[in-house]
Amino acid sequence: MLNLVVVIRTLGVLLLIYSVAIVPPLLISVGYQDGEWVHLSIESLISLLLGLAMWWPLRHKELNLRRRDGFVIVTLFWFVLGLISAIPFLFMPHLDLSDAVFEAISAFTTTGATVIVGLDQFPPSILFWRQELQWLGGIGMVVTAVAILPMLGIGGMQLYRAETPGPIKGEKLTPRIAQTARALWFVYGGLTLACATAYWLAGMSWFDAIAHSLTTVSTGGFSTHDASLAHFNSPLIEAIACVFMLLGAINFGIHYLALHKGRVDLYWRQSEIRMFLAVVVALIILIAATLFLSETYADPATALRYATFQTISVITSTGYGIDDFSLWPLFLPVLLIFSSFMGGCAGSTAGGMKVIRFLLLIKQGRREMYRLVHPQIVRVLKVDGRPVPEEVTSAVWGFFSLYLLLFTILMMLLMAGEMDPITAFGAVATCLNNVGPGLGEVATNFTSVSDGDKWLFCFAMLAGRLELFTVLVLFSRIFWRS
Repeated sequence: MLNLVVVIRTLGVLLLIYSVAIVPPLLISVGYQDGEWVHLSIESLISLLLGLAMWWPLRHKELNLRRRDGFVIVTLFWFVLGLISAIPFLFMPHLDLSDAVFEAISAFTTTGATVIVGLDQFPPSILFWRQELQWLGGIGMVVTAVAILPMLGIGGMQLYRAETPGPIKGEKLTPRIAQTARALWFVYGGLTLACATAYWLAGMSWFDAIAHSLTTVSTGGFSTHDASLAHFNSPLIEAIACVFMLLGAINFGIHYLALHKGRVDLYWRQSEIRMFLAVVVALIILIAATLFLSETYADPATALRYATFQTISVITSTGYGIDDFSLWPLFLPVLLIFSSFMGGCAGSTAGGMKVIRFLLLIKQGRREMYRLVHPQIVRVLKVDGRPVPEEVTSAVWGFFSLYLLLFTILMMLLMAGEMDPITAFGAVATCLNNVGPGLGEVATNFTSVSDGDKWLFCFAMLAGRLELFTVLVLFSRIFWRS
């Protein structure tokens, strides 16, 4: 049975921690005197009071957090946080409740889809808050919080397993879950600082450099300008973004081990990373050649520049733009959207189904073909020399099937509401894969989407960010009965 006491208390602690995260945009509001400190304070106060009300009465109870409780806490926390984070957006011109919640959940799930037009005129504190939300969502507020939860008498491994992406969730970098969370936080913070410094040296203001570093490493894609990174028209800034988008899409566990052991070769030893980089290079070459041969760009260098940036931006699920790829010729827009289904590596901030799952599917396909020729031979699936348990391969097939089923259902629902097929396909793909830009009417923003569809997209973004099972298991009768 579900332990409501542990769920309520843990949610209270997480909301208390979250209330502190609103301090940076509050300080920016005071510094820039943009008047938004009142709205941000309301959000912080609601989070603080709600957290206290949930935690204080239960603070002395001995609690044991189980995996079942972890699934409920993670899903509720992300949804509740989306609602609370929407408060400052409610006071922005032309944004209603559906718009505000959509923007907040898009930010926190690092999707990057937006309903806001006119970012260049927005208050600096609200712009920074959008960026910070994506940064917090990238590392996962839950993974960050488990470094503190043990001190409060709440176990963290169940939360970690429920929130962290990838088919193999039981592995830890360090013996204790709190140490694991701190190790990931250290790498994440270090990459963010390095990215911000590089952007500043390349010509961005400190505000833009810090703001964009938050959404580059988190592969979120929000910008402080309507034109995204095209606003700066700088090949150097684009190159920096490409490097850190790729780093954000690589398993943070490998980043930690490479730094801890001082071994750069660990990256190349991972077959998942090798496959990811190989796919990126192949796509860049194909797209650049097509853009040049179709005379979309006048010279090969320009075609390569745009192909490189947009390919990396989409496949890492970041969603930055320096051009509207939905207007590119032939099959290129659909090819880029399809690349987002693969996404980045497991254990990264990227969205999509993750490279490791595609790698396992390919290996399974090869094994089945081998069995057709040699039916009696037993062939064990291995990744990087280690056998893959059958329950993992079974889970991969289950995830893949569920992903396609949910995608189909969502797309059919949108088309039943008279959305055209191209827009429906692009919208579901970009929300479920946490990318941002789509196709058709949602190529640049979601302002034309109805309120009902926005709530549907909020569900898709949450399901995609938490990798389906964490959310959908709550709709199962088995979960509540057993």
